[in-house]
Amino acid sequence: MQNTQLARCVTNLPALGGRFDFDALNESISVNEGQMAEPGFWDDPQQAQKLIDATNDMKKKVEEFKTLSDQVDDLEVAVELLSDEPDADMQAEFDQNFTKAQAALRQYRLNLLLNQKYDHNNALLEIHPGAGGTESQDWGSMLMRMYQRWADQHNFKVTILDYQPGEVAGLSSATLLIAGHNAYGYLRSEKGVHRLVRISPFDSAGRRHTSFASVDVLPELDDSVDVEINPADLKVDVYRASGAGGQHVNKTSSAVRITHLPTGIVTQSQAQRSQLQNRQTALAMLRAKLYEREEEKKAKEKAALEGDQLDIGWGSQIRSYVFHPYTMVKDHRTNYETSQGQAVMDGDLDPFIDAFLQWKLSQKNPD
Repeated sequence: MQNTQLARCVTNLPALGGRFDFDALNESISVNEGQMAEPGFWDDPQQAQKLIDATNDMKKKVEEFKTLSDQVDDLEVAVELLSDEPDADMQAEFDQNFTKAQAALRQYRLNLLLNQKYDHNNALLEIHPGAGGTESQDWGSMLMRMYQRWADQHNFKVTILDYQPGEVAGLSSATLLIAGHNAYGYLRSEKGVHRLVRISPFDSAGRRHTSFASVDVLPELDDSVDVEINPADLKVDVYRASGAGGQHVNKTSSAVRITHLPTGIVTQSQAQRSQLQNRQTALAMLRAKLYEREEEKKAKEKAALEGDQLDIGWGSQIRSYVFHPYTMVKDHRTNYETSQGQAVMDGDLDPFIDAFLQWKLSQKNPD
């Protein structure tokens, strides 16, 4: 079985390397390093940092591929040795190294699919329970925990920018900043409506309930992205913050809510003790939402001109989490499903993310 899987790794690795031209990549690295050595490189610190980040990203791709290639070569040698002279200790070491190589190859393949404009950015993730009161609000808190667990597994930093507790349990809304390389690229797969079916712990009759919660995901944008906001279009409110689980964060009115009057878009932040910092965070979130709104408008206009059917809304149901009468989590876009529902709720989202990115790629490059 492992020989077959190893053969698959050996076959797939050159194909993954072919996703980019190594000679062109190394040439780009050399050109960038030449620019970095020039006098005046730091005259524009923001552009300088962008070039450094881009160069480091290219170097990382090359190094990761070389490391993977060496791992696969070592495994091929180990297979030959084991076939000639079986050894229990060597077999155990091979099994361990093979598992690591499989995981590394899968992660490398996943990273290659993250090639959209803002995939490398941090992610702003919002959770809004649907109608249904306590049941839906509890579902919202379950989703928040799921994303926090997933972020922890990837060593991403999670900041709760805003948290509004539910009346009895759960949350009425939450906004998270998930910071890490490719955070938005991974999490854009989560944008949409998530449906839960379970025996409600809040129903004394033990009946089955269906709950919905919407998840919105935006890239965190830097100042280089131009989004015009007229201060006269903003309504700014301040209020006292309260944290996850109802903890009191601040005794003063430091939390900020900004309403963009022309569109009705509302953003809010209570992560900082400073009202000014929360205002800046809420404005940054508003910039991201207005930018996304404009990009969606352009995409719709382009699709209309080309005669394409395009659904870019996030109001449709994307995934179902069923815990009664059986256990299954299914993505309705890719049809990927698993019976390991508790693992998913504990943050095991990578198979869904991988399936989503492959699905998006197949839509752009149909056979």
